[in-house]
Amino acid sequence: MKVSDFDFYLPKEKIAIHPANPRDSAKMLCIKGNEIQDKIFSDIINELNPGDCLVLNDTKVIPVRIKGTRGTVNIEATLHKMYDEKSWWAFAKPGKRLKLGNEISFGENFSAIVLQKDDNRGVLLEFNKVGKELIESLEKYGIMPLPPYIDRLNGADSADFSDYQTVFAKNDGAVAAPTAGLHFTTELLEKIKEKGIEIVNITLHVGAGTFVPIKVEDTENHIMHSEFGIITLENANKLNSIKKNGGKIIAVGTTSLRLLESAASESGVINPFAKETDIFIIPGYKFKFVDKLITNFHLPKSTLFMLVCAFSGINNMKKAYEYAKEKDYKFYSYGDACFLERV
Repeated sequence: MKVSDFDFYLPKEKIAIHPANPRDSAKMLCIKGNEIQDKIFSDIINELNPGDCLVLNDTKVIPVRIKGTRGTVNIEATLHKMYDEKSWWAFAKPGKRLKLGNEISFGENFSAIVLQKDDNRGVLLEFNKVGKELIESLEKYGIMPLPPYIDRLNGADSADFSDYQTVFAKNDGAVAAPTAGLHFTTELLEKIKEKGIEIVNITLHVGAGTFVPIKVEDTENHIMHSEFGIITLENANKLNSIKKNGGKIIAVGTTSLRLLESAASESGVINPFAKETDIFIIPGYKFKFVDKLITNFHLPKSTLFMLVCAFSGINNMKKAYEYAKEKDYKFYSYGDACFLERV
């Protein structure tokens, strides 16, 4: 398909710079075929029925933007792909000033050596910390990696440490938030459980590739970024049982959906999963497991907008997005929500 088929105009003022407060007070556009309904996110409980299953991505965002020095040169690095327990690929500025073997100091007893350079992946940094100690140092010295389209004069602030993290985040590893989950509060999740709706956690560590624009004209030529995901045997069995008993599977976010569809067999059975996925979903894809989707409003010509068009129909989604602009819904990571039924 032509990438231009997924283009639309979005004024800059429609992009959310800060999240709704409280989280579940954000607007929610319900899209059921060609029917559109305006709601508030806390109304999501009325869209779910006992026996249904809400699938959450419990990945936790690491503050991977770090500032340091190499001699007298100021360096800013954004880690985007873990290589091993002490090494990450990073986009560095100014990357051209870095040479192999250079040491960058990021804080007291916190530094890294440049091991490799690559035109696409940036620089491979080997830190003097390993595993949990590395995460602790990043939490001490790092900044939350807000998407580039959240254009603030002073960048990320202290509030983003909580705002850009879901209330159910558990497993360190993401460099971007699974943003559909940002709308949930602990209280809303408790009410959902009390109604008899199952909640299952899976993990997909969201990578920076989720923000990379498509640079080709045809979707056939796009190379999808890969991300590491985990579905345990226990949760796979639980998901299959819910589906078998007639419960609807509601994916919270495109990340949860992509992982579920990666782990599903052609016959619609979820298998345990612990590896990378680069699944690319465009219109024409046959969904194997997910029935409904909670997501945000996505960028023009993005892989995520293509995914929701595949899920709910390209004409339905284009119509809904035009409606959302007219009704002043806010777009992207800190923006409002969509609740989609599969066509």
